[in-house]
Amino acid sequence: MPAKRKSRRAFGRIRKLPSGRFQARYPGPDGVLRAADQTFATTTDADRWLARKRIEMEEGRWLDPAEGRTTVRDWSARWLTAVSPQLKHKTQASYRSLINSLIVPALGDRELSSLRPITIVEWVGAMKTRGLSASRIRQAYRVLSQIMRAAVDNEMIGQTPCRGVKLPRMPQTEPHILTPLEASRIVRSATKPHDLLISLLAYAGLRVGEAFALRRADIDVSGGLVLVDENLAEANGTLVFDTPKSHQKRVLRIGPALAARIGRHLDTMPGGEDALLFVTPGGKPLRYNQWRKAYFDPAVAAAGLTDVTPHDLRASHGTWVADRYGVMTAAHRLGHSNASVTTRHYARPVAGRDDQVAEAADSWLSGHDDG
Repeated sequence: MPAKRKSRRAFGRIRKLPSGRFQARYPGPDGVLRAADQTFATTTDADRWLARKRIEMEEGRWLDPAEGRTTVRDWSARWLTAVSPQLKHKTQASYRSLINSLIVPALGDRELSSLRPITIVEWVGAMKTRGLSASRIRQAYRVLSQIMRAAVDNEMIGQTPCRGVKLPRMPQTEPHILTPLEASRIVRSATKPHDLLISLLAYAGLRVGEAFALRRADIDVSGGLVLVDENLAEANGTLVFDTPKSHQKRVLRIGPALAARIGRHLDTMPGGEDALLFVTPGGKPLRYNQWRKAYFDPAVAAAGLTDVTPHDLRASHGTWVADRYGVMTAAHRLGHSNASVTTRHYARPVAGRDDQVAEAADSWLSGHDDG
């Protein structure tokens, strides 16, 4: 009888190596023959591995091992180049700084596929040991998470290693909520025209960068309107004009008295429609740290107040408006697309309101409506 012919393997190939172990190879969807990333003690083990690989390909879960061998350094650079056109200049600079200072030095030479959750836990722990702030660590982790998620989306790795990682807690800092009269004292204590800038923070809820970027064309004095469509930010020492945060342009109404005061300031300003409302004595755009030291902090001190930041005025405005006119109105004035941001970060309980609620509830219990 003729000898039985050995059945041909349906998928992949197995060969015995000089070491006595077995190597499995298989054709990828592109037809290229690839070797397993491990060797096997028996042909049965190699067969099982090939069977799992074949199922991955049939179900569309197969990933090219070569993609996973891309280093974190190379992929981070490619990712940043790809997303930069959609980012604000300040965000670009921040991401680049975090990648260059914290991600690449620690993980840059690692292959994407070699990263595990424990790798990220160790990286976070090392940053904490170095004394980095919780804010800085969380920022770096968020950027790395985006980089790894993009690697998953581009089928370079099967899942992100940024999962189940416990991050340091941010210290809970409450904004200093001023009363409208306290804010007015700061305005009255400020030198001109910076009193108007501070008024726009406190009584229109502008961000400092939005106030710095206001131009003559943005003010409608007769209508009492302010167009907020630009933000002036500083990125690595360079001033950049961009859209407001979250790209939320808005038109705000201001009171007649403030509009009239701004109108008088416009009458004294040089330049055309693009002229900035607030500039340095030399006519240059304002820088936050210099402006705060030269104009804002002295006004706060002269008003008899302490521990007040420009951002506190915006938070105070959000609280006043939310308390009297509702969170949605406050969200519009602050330029928030989501009112939950307003309640989480800006609108705070106003002192005495709980007592007023208790008194009202007592009248309700008695069957009265106090209106």
